[in-house]
Amino acid sequence: MSDKEPTTTIDPGDGQQPETLKRVMGPKLLLLFIVGDILGTGVYALTGKVAGQVGGAGWAPVILAFLIALITAFSYMELVTKYPHAAGAALYTHKAFGIHFVTFLVAFAVLSSGITSASTASNVFAANLVAGFGWDISGTGVMWIALAFLTLIALINLRGVGESVWFNVVLTLIELSGLLLVIVVGFFALGSGDADFSRVMIFETEGDKSVFLAVTGATALAFFSMVGFEDSVNMVEETKDPRVFPKIMLSGLTITGIIYVLVSIVTVAAVPIGVLTESETPLLEVVREGAPGLPIDTIFPFMTMFAVANSALINMLMASRLLYGMAKQNVLPPVFAKVLAGRRSPWVSIIFTTLIAYALIFVVTTILPESVTASLGGTTSLLLLAVFAVVNVAVLILRKDKAGKDHFKAPTILPWIGIITCVFLVGPWARLDDLIQYQIAVALVGIGVVLWFVTWLWNRSTKGTSTRFRNPEELT
Repeated sequence: MSDKEPTTTIDPGDGQQPETLKRVMGPKLLLLFIVGDILGTGVYALTGKVAGQVGGAGWAPVILAFLIALITAFSYMELVTKYPHAAGAALYTHKAFGIHFVTFLVAFAVLSSGITSASTASNVFAANLVAGFGWDISGTGVMWIALAFLTLIALINLRGVGESVWFNVVLTLIELSGLLLVIVVGFFALGSGDADFSRVMIFETEGDKSVFLAVTGATALAFFSMVGFEDSVNMVEETKDPRVFPKIMLSGLTITGIIYVLVSIVTVAAVPIGVLTESETPLLEVVREGAPGLPIDTIFPFMTMFAVANSALINMLMASRLLYGMAKQNVLPPVFAKVLAGRRSPWVSIIFTTLIAYALIFVVTTILPESVTASLGGTTSLLLLAVFAVVNVAVLILRKDKAGKDHFKAPTILPWIGIITCVFLVGPWARLDDLIQYQIAVALVGIGVVLWFVTWLWNRSTKGTSTRFRNPEELT
């Protein structure tokens, strides 16, 4: 086997240097990338909300969300090793259905979920920065801090994926330390008799809601904490050996799943459910109860900042890479595939996704009420669950495609289970208390429809061509 690293290229057709991405990620970097992408805003912000829906048994929805994510991950593992290209779910959708409009909507849904998640994380970062330093700043001031933080994220991404991933490593190690601190403090409280382990086995639902509906809603909410693994397939063209994806993805999901379950257990054991539900920093409450002597009021806001900064970095990194991949597959204008001559980073895509994030932060912090901000995590889950259902269908349809014979193959039963569970969690019974998520999702999809129409109109008026794939094989 040659020592020379493979590269992926596209011919710009004008004699210039082909656009390429650098293959910089080995197994260890990829593992930290996946773990860091899954960990973050969800576990730090939603642990108390999940417990508030089902009581002390908050670990049950976490396990269910983990299993649903794991099932869909098997479909991603099969497809990424069969089609090792950057477009991810959009590529799989097109190969399975061959309908440009559907492909575009899937791509836009994934992109929107990443930007929504990153925008929310940026707001949380700004709020914790203000709290950490004790500044007296208005909501508008917090918004400007969030926008400045997003600008920093864009500059890091422009610097290049190698630097971005190494920055991700640092942030991942810090956020892991924060969660391990919570787990250690929680178990110390249990050992010293300051926590009540019996709460862990108690189901408590809100109002007259049944246990089934309560667990369903909590699972849909907890699923936001498990998303992120799907982003890694968009890094396949920057991974040295794509064949390591199945093992690394399974390892990353397992590590995060174990951490989440332990955090859920110690959280409800150490802190009363009512306190957790009302708190915007539930993990901070755990450390306050279990280790009151620590200066946690000063330390933990900054640890939270690192955690959500990691989420923002990875989601913006993935959004830009998805745009790059889709442009390379001729779904979006080729300008999105432009990369910096030296750094090889997709600068047009980075700028475009950052501008969308700016607009989203402005809307969330200045126009929409506070409750919508809290619903963005659920909207992210809603969009991705719909995409995951499509991916699970695609993997079954693409079984007839014999391309890439040497690839991972998921057990056939898993995609079927994935379709059923993902579609079920998309339904309104999973969001009875927060139907605003559908309004946000419809608005985002509406933007996608407008962009598709503009692309179609531009191609018709300037090139005299229709907006469709000329040759599906070009996607590979």
